[in-house]
Amino acid sequence: MSRILKIALDVPLATLFDYRADTAGEEDVGRRVQVSFGRRKMVGMIVALAGHSDHPPAQIKPLLHVFRDTPPLPRDILALLQFCSDYYHHPLGEVIFTALPQRLRSDQPNTPPRRLSYALTPAAPPLDDLPARARVRRKLLQHLQQTGAAPREALLALSPSAARHVREMLGLGWITQGQETRPALAAIPSSSAPLLPRLNTEQAEAIAEIQSAAPGFVPWLLLGVTGSGKTEIYLRLAASQLEQGRQVLVLVPEINLTPQLETRFQTRFPGVPVVALHSSLNDTERLHHWLLAQSGAARIVLGTRLAVFTPMPELGLIIVDEEHDSSFKQQDGLRYSARDMAVARAKQRDIPVLLGSATPSLESYHNALSGRYRLLRLTRRAVEAAQLPAIRRIDLRTQKPLDGLTEPLLQALGENLARGRQSLVFINRRGYAPVLTCSQCGWLAPCLRCSSRLVVHLREGRLRCHHCGHEERIPRACPDCGNPDLAPVGQGTQRIEDILTERFPDARILRIDRDSTRRKHALAEMLHEVHEERVDILVGTQILAKGHDFKRLTLVGALNVDGALYSADFRAAERLFALLMQVAGRAGRAAEPGTVLIQTQFPDHPLFEALQRQDYEAFAATQLAERKQAGFPPFCHQALLRAEATRLETAMDFLRQAKNRAGTDDPAITVYDAVPAPMARLAGRERAQLLVQADSRGMLQQFLSRWHAALSALKARQIRWSLDVDPLDF
Repeated sequence: MSRILKIALDVPLATLFDYRADTAGEEDVGRRVQVSFGRRKMVGMIVALAGHSDHPPAQIKPLLHVFRDTPPLPRDILALLQFCSDYYHHPLGEVIFTALPQRLRSDQPNTPPRRLSYALTPAAPPLDDLPARARVRRKLLQHLQQTGAAPREALLALSPSAARHVREMLGLGWITQGQETRPALAAIPSSSAPLLPRLNTEQAEAIAEIQSAAPGFVPWLLLGVTGSGKTEIYLRLAASQLEQGRQVLVLVPEINLTPQLETRFQTRFPGVPVVALHSSLNDTERLHHWLLAQSGAARIVLGTRLAVFTPMPELGLIIVDEEHDSSFKQQDGLRYSARDMAVARAKQRDIPVLLGSATPSLESYHNALSGRYRLLRLTRRAVEAAQLPAIRRIDLRTQKPLDGLTEPLLQALGENLARGRQSLVFINRRGYAPVLTCSQCGWLAPCLRCSSRLVVHLREGRLRCHHCGHEERIPRACPDCGNPDLAPVGQGTQRIEDILTERFPDARILRIDRDSTRRKHALAEMLHEVHEERVDILVGTQILAKGHDFKRLTLVGALNVDGALYSADFRAAERLFALLMQVAGRAGRAAEPGTVLIQTQFPDHPLFEALQRQDYEAFAATQLAERKQAGFPPFCHQALLRAEATRLETAMDFLRQAKNRAGTDDPAITVYDAVPAPMARLAGRERAQLLVQADSRGMLQQFLSRWHAALSALKARQIRWSLDVDPLDF
């Protein structure tokens, strides 16, 4: 007898589809299938079985194929994805297929790839026989001595040049290559092991408080100044979970931080399977790591946003590092927050979740103050001799900059260079200059597809839009008046690099931004240069702002930071404070004291006063008071209805209809008027938005459930619209 199956498909429709099958049973819920959908064949997923269908039997198609080459998605992950679909009002099928690795979204066979492993041979020389300059080979051989055998990925993570040395050592017969087998769990170092870093009092108390808590769901907020040893706490807690036979999920905001953190976990837990999940992996690697996590073979999973949905049958702890980072919020398609989904998953599994940051989001900090989260504080740096850097302000009203750099900053860079120490010049704008202008008529190079200006990339001779990717040649003359005197205005990383090269010709200067790190492994190689002390001055964007530990870096200069103070976004000050605190945290992380110089036209602004004291909690108290008075989150809950079309009026008209369909007289819910988006044109599409605000999350969700159904019934052929719950960008 055929059974009715409820199938989720990767289509923008908030419904499940009925199919029939003779062989599928309850054990196949969560399994991928192939079905006929219209004229196409599609991959779907069995979400539930039903006793009957509302459609006539003749209209119900049979399954074409059931994929049994991979295990079904576990019920707890299906439940989490259903919650995600309900909360963000996004079709369940799209949510499920967003969470799956790319290879599982297609009907291709998914045989696990061959994974290589390496081991030492008797021909391998003793470490003492290697010359001092053979640092990479020494590191590789030492790792193999400790582990006995190691997968290729573990060796490649030790150095950017590891692949070349592995090939050479194979040729010399020092190592042998084989097929990787599932490693046995290694003994986990105890907290008293002599090789472990010594904990300070605050670290020890934080770990003791977490471990002494009753079993079950507990959300912890770890507020620790930069360099306070939050990662060491993560490692100790992970060790405790591994000793109990459990898995650990660690989420980080940036791909750039994952290899560094992966190396620390692999070094601490040799022999324990650690896998990474992020977009730099190819589809085969990502699938294999995902399957290792699902089978329980991988004991620690390190990943970016999407890793929050990874199946882990023995999950015992979730850690969210830099929990305040906006990268945890997806900004298109399924607009979910990985941090919030991590908390939801921990509650679902009844396990603890640890959110760590030097500058927590005001929402998380407010939750801690109100008792919903438990707050832990680390107020001093983990290295006993390391002190928080001295933060000073350079008043741009009296110290006029030349090409973006003031004389006090240039002098400090020169003195730091003379002492043989490293410096970082931070400017959060890549390219040469943000604007190309005509001195005769005032023409500014526009992006014709966006409401923005084209950025000058002088070395490439191109103008680029950093929003839509459009680029064109730098014109020889003004297209409006024909004047050949076109000038770049403002500074970007390329221009600052050129200025510093001219001022300090003997200095080794390295620029790190999205342009210079496009090539695969480029960032890892650059960071290796910094750690090997082959760089004197770093010029970079927020890629360098968090997670990096440069022992010899003692001076940070921050440029062009005032723009956020003009922003209409109520979160702009919070983001600026967090960014500057993170940047400042790169200085003086070892025994030598650090100094941070911030160039600003508003040295007396309360934000810079709190920053100089490095007093996050005072700044947060001021911001929360302002938010409460203005009625902004976390004292209310918001959703943003976005619409885009080829004409602005078309988008605005759709939003006006949407407001008319809101149908609420509840004073606790406010539906504002439609307005053009702050960037009204993006990639050739005109954009508008409408804000909804409610006093409580429950009220907002009840309203959105009714409203979303009404919106779906609106005719919107020329419109793309989306609902963003808990928006971060307006």
